[in-house]
Amino acid sequence: MSVIVFDFGGTSVKYGVWAKNKLSQHGSFVTPKTWPEMQANLKSTYDALKPTAGEVQGVAFSLPGVVDNEKGEIRGKSAIPYIHRFPIKTAFSEMFDQLPIAMENDANSAALAELWQGSARDVDSALVIALGTGVGGSVIMNHELVRGKNLVGGEFGFMKVGPELTWSTVGTVVRMAARYNEQSQKAPVTGKEVFDLAAAGDVLAQVELDKFYHYNAIALFNLISSFNPERIILAGGVSARQDLPTILTERVSNLLKWADLPEPVVDIQVSRFSNDANLIGAVKNFLDWNPEIKVD
Repeated sequence: MSVIVFDFGGTSVKYGVWAKNKLSQHGSFVTPKTWPEMQANLKSTYDALKPTAGEVQGVAFSLPGVVDNEKGEIRGKSAIPYIHRFPIKTAFSEMFDQLPIAMENDANSAALAELWQGSARDVDSALVIALGTGVGGSVIMNHELVRGKNLVGGEFGFMKVGPELTWSTVGTVVRMAARYNEQSQKAPVTGKEVFDLAAAGDVLAQVELDKFYHYNAIALFNLISSFNPERIILAGGVSARQDLPTILTERVSNLLKWADLPEPVVDIQVSRFSNDANLIGAVKNFLDWNPEIKVD
């Protein structure tokens, strides 16, 4: 028995099959520009996975925005505007043979994965930061996910990090690459390539990389001085960079000293699951909503 799972991002939609306590059949497709295109891609992916997935018990989703599984809709806004403010859960059910559906916010999914099997298993309080096309976040207190009264707990991406600047608009690898490409006379590059160019001595890449670290350090400083968590866990594609916690720890520590707040211990780690965190957490959310379903 299995659960098919999807993770919607602003750049790509990842997917996999959860069975026997592990994720397999990983894949992704470029995030479509319209809802009909998204439906077609989801259905074709589901149809391709189903024959080798065993007995499929349901479909789980990690989604951007204010995801209300009970009401079956997504409020707020995200990098995928067409998924908001209509009965999307019903649409998913119709698309996937009327199987049980469960939805959760992407950053909350990452937090559930860390609580379940990852880097938050051994702490009572943590903040999970999802650095993707934008910035998502989630709050763990007393070893439980805190969604907030209106399900907007942890929407750290809206935090101001400068005049007219929010964390989401300036603090991601995608935004770093966009700034570099706007100024460079070369062919457009990806965020990963900006890191590589900076290491190779490209001055513009070094400037933009420094801004990336700067904006993230300011935001983390604000969160640490507000929540004083035991741990901060970085999720999303950039979490694959193993040097990121060390660099941000040094910068955040300097900001805490500047503010005469040397006491908080800065414990910044990357997600144990990297790009799979949202997928695994979406499965945990599905199992929480459907306790009668057992997946071998």
